[in-house]
Amino acid sequence: MDFVIANWTLVLLALVSGSMLFWPMLRGGGGGGLSPEAAVQRINREKAVVIDICEPAEYAAGHIVGARSIPLGELQAKLPGVVKNKATPLVLVCASGMRSGRAVAIARKLGYEQADSLAGGLKSWRQANLPIEK
Repeated sequence: MDFVIANWTLVLLALVSGSMLFWPMLRGGGGGGLSPEAAVQRINREKAVVIDICEPAEYAAGHIVGARSIPLGELQAKLPGVVKNKATPLVLVCASGMRSGRAVAIARKLGYEQADSLAGGLKSWRQANLPIEK
């Protein structure tokens, strides 16, 4: 107890930093993007546009029903032509959820503030038994 009293600033710093680490988890999601269920709700309720950022061969192998294909390397140039209204919610999808994080950063830089990635990508979509088209 003497240690805690003598080093109260260190204890306070440890508590604050620990709570900052757990804050995203407590808010729900952990900052990793939308769950498949949340993505479906955004698509149905908010008319979100699904953008598949996979390469053409990956897209041809299977993608979310209605998803528009814009490979990651072409996203900055082509997104404004595909989704003209920057207030439109976007769900960005890749195979595993790794590339879509970069795509969200690009979309937000372009002014699409409601851009989010699908956590776990197409893999999590399939695991949730949601429809895929080829």
